[in-house]
Amino acid sequence: MSDKIYPCLWFDGKGKEAAAFYCTVFENSKITTDTGLVQLFELNGKKFMALNGGPMFKINPSVSFFVVCKTAEETETKWKQLSDGGMVMMALNSYPWSEKYGWCQDKYGVNWQLMMGKMGNETIVPALMLTMNKSGRANEAIDFYTSVFPNSKTELIARYENGEPDVEGYIKHARFSLDGVTFAIMDSSGPHNFTFSEGLSFVVDCKDQEEVDYYWNKLTADGGQESMCAWLKDKFGVSWQIVPAKLGELIGSPDKEKADRAMQAMLKMKKIIITDLQKAYDGN
Repeated sequence: MSDKIYPCLWFDGKGKEAAAFYCTVFENSKITTDTGLVQLFELNGKKFMALNGGPMFKINPSVSFFVVCKTAEETETKWKQLSDGGMVMMALNSYPWSEKYGWCQDKYGVNWQLMMGKMGNETIVPALMLTMNKSGRANEAIDFYTSVFPNSKTELIARYENGEPDVEGYIKHARFSLDGVTFAIMDSSGPHNFTFSEGLSFVVDCKDQEEVDYYWNKLTADGGQESMCAWLKDKFGVSWQIVPAKLGELIGSPDKEKADRAMQAMLKMKKIIITDLQKAYDGN
């Protein structure tokens, strides 16, 4: 797995159960790490994290996942699995943009947009929906994110036209890539009661302190907010975790006493400071 950026799904104790379920839905899937608190897993080769964080935050439709299927049979099979016990947001049907498309929220609260067709070479693509006071800023968000991450580009922008069911000029559907990871984004001025939350965040794996500092400073700029334990919110309200590779190495150490000291130090930090983590781990 080479994804530098990947989604983190917040669960109330059902992370492992959810990860195991998703691995039955998607091909080329497996749980790669299970610490109890965190599960790392792959779906069709794409990296995900499940975090058993408790009841504090809930996943909502502001971030969903496009699932691109090759055949009608594949679309229908995945739809049946993902919608079972959940909620249908848009029925699986024929729409102008796809012969078969549907939007559902599964039994764990995660939102999926299933579509028969093509989206480059991607099969699972996170999609951001800007609602409420953020609606109308999707274009600004694309420009911001592609300026922050290297190897990034805008791939497609389709806007609402006069007579279509949203504000003319708002983004109906757009795609962009950040360091090789594809995202979708849209504006929605409808009467939604949800917006971005910590229920679904994006992890940025960093090789060293220089990278941590860079992403932390860029993503908290112009109205972003620092949180605790490597978490932050950008100016659009999207949550990110800026995580150095050294963090996993130290808190995952087989020396439980040292690992616990590193964990306790991390819990007191906002941005992760690697040298301070190392000092705590070493007992200094």
